[in-house]
Amino acid sequence: MLRDEIITVFGGSGFVGRHVVRALAKAGYRVRVASRRPHLAQDLRVMGVVGQVQLVQANLRVPSSVERALDGASGVVNLVGVLNESGRQTFSRLHALGAKTIAETAAAMGVSRIIHISAIGASADSASRYARTKAEGEAAVLAALPEATILRPSIVFGTEDGFFNRFGAMARFVPALPLFGGGQSKFQPVFAGDVGKAVLAAFERNDARGETYELGGPGIYTFEALMKFILDEIDRPRFLLPLPWAIGSVIATVSELVGALPLMPVVITRDQLTQLRSDNVVSEGAKGLADLGIAGETVEAIVPSYLERYRRYGQFHEREA
Repeated sequence: MLRDEIITVFGGSGFVGRHVVRALAKAGYRVRVASRRPHLAQDLRVMGVVGQVQLVQANLRVPSSVERALDGASGVVNLVGVLNESGRQTFSRLHALGAKTIAETAAAMGVSRIIHISAIGASADSASRYARTKAEGEAAVLAALPEATILRPSIVFGTEDGFFNRFGAMARFVPALPLFGGGQSKFQPVFAGDVGKAVLAAFERNDARGETYELGGPGIYTFEALMKFILDEIDRPRFLLPLPWAIGSVIATVSELVGALPLMPVVITRDQLTQLRSDNVVSEGAKGLADLGIAGETVEAIVPSYLERYRRYGQFHEREA
């Protein structure tokens, strides 16, 4: 049975956004997905009954479009973000100014509930521009709506993720995978479906108002351990090459230059390399998934199902014992 509440989800057509839309629709909410290119997200409509999921065009640089997306909504989720900058899609414009626009517009229109997706490591003192602008976005949201709930995920994994898929694909063509700084930085990957559940729980729990939750899965891994896991799952023996941070910086600089060319992917940026210098795990004493009533899926339970496409002899070939 459909509820009367409309929840607007900015960035709902992205990787994590699809899991959020699915969780909200399954719970009966009417979901309005605000996207720059709604014509590319028609598949989201089937996540609910006819008419339950609505697609609207919105651009955070155009305040009037944000107002239209929030018209009649009782709640809002902000998932807008990028991992690397491109053209007008900069960290400052999206993470900080975009978040400010959504929160202030929501407050002015009487939308009191907002779930803002940030990231573990968000800090005004961080050496990473990504992390600093995430912190600026959090501050802007809380200034406009003090009862906002902030969710800070670690690396998010799922079928379309940009981490396990990136290195699984890379291993098909290169003889070695890099371990920047020796590969000892720690991560606590969280399943995208659990992030969707966390958003739903944050809406439905009064004790989540004004709180910040750091979302990490059940396991903590070093970067090296994750690379070994990927190589084992795709059955591709590769050398793991420890690289000093200085060499990593050179590689990242070259990657950015190559990525500026048409159709060329960016393997890693200098800002991403800066982020790798710090552990990306739930802080001691921080509230997490368990505080939202979520157990959390493990990397081992989910990731093998979509890494198999990168196996040496195809996804249907049985691995050697």
